[in-house]
Amino acid sequence: MRQFLSFLLFLATSVVASSTGYHEQLNLTPLPLSALLASFNFRSNTTLEDFEAQNFRLFPRSLGQILQYTGTKELHLRFTLGRWDTESWGARPWDGRKEGGQGVELWAWLDAATDDEADEKWLLLTNALSGLFCASLNFIDATRTIRPVMSFQPEGNHPNTTLANTRLLHGVLPHEVVCTENLTPFLKLLPCKGKAGVASLLDGHKLFDASFQSMAIDVRPICSEDDKCVFEMEETIDMVLDVDRSKRPKENPIPRPPPANELVCDTSKSYHSDDICYPAEHLQGQDWTLSHLFGQAMQGTCPLTDPDVAPICIHVPHTRHVYSSDGAREIKEGKEPVRCYKIPEDMEFTMVLGAPEPNEVGPYPGVVEPEPPMLVAERSLTGYGQQHGGIQAILTNPTDEEVEFVYMESLPWFMRIYLHTLKTRMSTSSPTNSSDEIVKEVYYRPALDRVRGTQLELLLQIPPRCTVFLTYDIEKTILRYTEYPPDANRGFDVAAAVITTLRPKVMNIRTTGLLLYLPTPDFSMPYNVIILTSTVIALTFGGLYNILIRRMVATNEVPPNALKSKLQALLTKIKGAK
Repeated sequence: MRQFLSFLLFLATSVVASSTGYHEQLNLTPLPLSALLASFNFRSNTTLEDFEAQNFRLFPRSLGQILQYTGTKELHLRFTLGRWDTESWGARPWDGRKEGGQGVELWAWLDAATDDEADEKWLLLTNALSGLFCASLNFIDATRTIRPVMSFQPEGNHPNTTLANTRLLHGVLPHEVVCTENLTPFLKLLPCKGKAGVASLLDGHKLFDASFQSMAIDVRPICSEDDKCVFEMEETIDMVLDVDRSKRPKENPIPRPPPANELVCDTSKSYHSDDICYPAEHLQGQDWTLSHLFGQAMQGTCPLTDPDVAPICIHVPHTRHVYSSDGAREIKEGKEPVRCYKIPEDMEFTMVLGAPEPNEVGPYPGVVEPEPPMLVAERSLTGYGQQHGGIQAILTNPTDEEVEFVYMESLPWFMRIYLHTLKTRMSTSSPTNSSDEIVKEVYYRPALDRVRGTQLELLLQIPPRCTVFLTYDIEKTILRYTEYPPDANRGFDVAAAVITTLRPKVMNIRTTGLLLYLPTPDFSMPYNVIILTSTVIALTFGGLYNILIRRMVATNEVPPNALKSKLQALLTKIKGAK
C-alpha cells in the first residue's frame, strides 16, 4: 500500500511539476521497531528552449551549464550511507529507484558518436560534478567505469534519433564517505536554499545520524501528452530515523536507562516477571514531535512552490491521533491511511504523533503494515586465503509470481572472475534446477589489468516461492606496493551488485558492498631497508672522509712543548680580559 501511494503521489506531482515549475513534499511513514522513514522530494524544471538558451529561473544554473558543456542528455547521481533493512522495514521506498549502492554512484547518457568521445565527456562530467558536490567523483576513472547493456533504461522521454547517438556510462565509488559537505551543495540547488519549506528540516547532524540515508539527483527530459517538454531536475532524500535516538534531548546526549517505574513492558511474554521486562514500545511505535525529530520546526513554505500541493504528508492509520500547529489545514485522502497538511507561507509548522491506542491489534499496532518485497538479495564472499575465493548471491522470490530480473556486477580489475565456475542452484526440490533454465542470458566483459574492471550481467528468472544460490570463483591479484592505499590492511571496498527487475514490475535493488582482503606486503620492510642503508652509507662516508681529509704525521715531527705554549697563551689572554 505504501508503494502504491508513493506511485500515485509521484504521478500527481509530475503533472504539477511540469505545469508550475517547482514542487516539494515531505512524506513521513512510521516503520516497525521505532523507526521513521522521511522522504524529501523536490522537483524543478525549465523548458527545453530556455535550457538551450541558458535562461535559468528555477533550474540551477551551476548544474545546467555542466550538463550542456558535457552533452549530458540524462543524469542520475546517488549518495548512499547505511543499509535498508528489508526484513523489518519491508519494500524499499520509490521501488528502489532513488537508491544507490554504498558510497557514490553515477550513471548518465552522453551525446557522443564514438566511445572515445564519450570517455572524454565522461571525464569532464565527473570532474565538474566532483567540484560541484564536494565529492571524489574525479576518481571515477576507466578502471571504475562500465557500459551497462541490460541493466539501465532511460527514464526521460528521448526521441529515437537522440538515443541512437548517446552512450550510457556507469561508475561507482564504494569507499566514498558521504557527509555534511555533500549536503550543503545539495541544498544550494534548491530555489529556497534550505531556508524555508520542508528543506528547512534538513540538518546534517540528523541526516547523517540516521540508520539509512540516500540522496539522489535525477535530471531528465519529461514530455506531456500535448508534446510539451521540459528539462526536469528531481532531488530526493530518504532517511530512516531512530525515534529513540532522535528524541534524545541535547542536554542529555548520553543514553541513560529510564527508571524501572517508567518502563513499558510487554506482559504477553512468557518470561515476563517483576525483574524481567521486554520493552513493548519498540513494537508498538512511539509518539514523537516533528521539531524534536529534526531539531527545529518547519519554517513555513517555499514561496516558489505550488500552493495547491500539500508540502507535508504522514502515512498512519486513521485511528492514531495527529496534532498540528494552529493555522494548518488537514486533508485526508479518503479511506487511505494518508493525511496531508497545507501550511501558510510565513508560519512555523510542527506536528505531534500520538501514541497508538492500547486496544489496537496486529504485529505492529499503530503502524501501516510494511509491503513485502518482491525480491530479497544477499551477497557475501566465500573461501579463505589470499589467493583464491568466491562470491555467493542468495536471491529469494517470496511472491506467488515468477520474477525476471538483470543481475549486474561491476568488480575491480584485481578481482578476476572464472566464468566457467558460474553456477546456480535452487533450494526447492523442483526438477527445474539447471542453470540453463534460470540464467537466460549472459553478458561478460573481462577485466584488463590497470585498464578496466570486470562487467558481468545476467538475465535470470526465479519461480515463485524459490531461492536461488548464484556462485562463482575469483582470483585475487597482487598489487604493486605503490597501488596500496594508506589503510591497506583494512581491505578494498567492492561495489554493490545492481538488480533491475523486469517482471512483474520494474524496480531496483542494491545489495550490500563487500570488503575484499588482498595479499598485503610487510610495509615495515622498506623502513628497515632505509635504516640499514643509511647506517652503511654513514659509516662508509665517515671513514672515507677521515682518510681523505685527515693529515697523518709522525710523533717526532711535532714541535716540542707546542701544546703547552698554546695553553699558556690562552691563559694570558683570559687574565688580560679580567
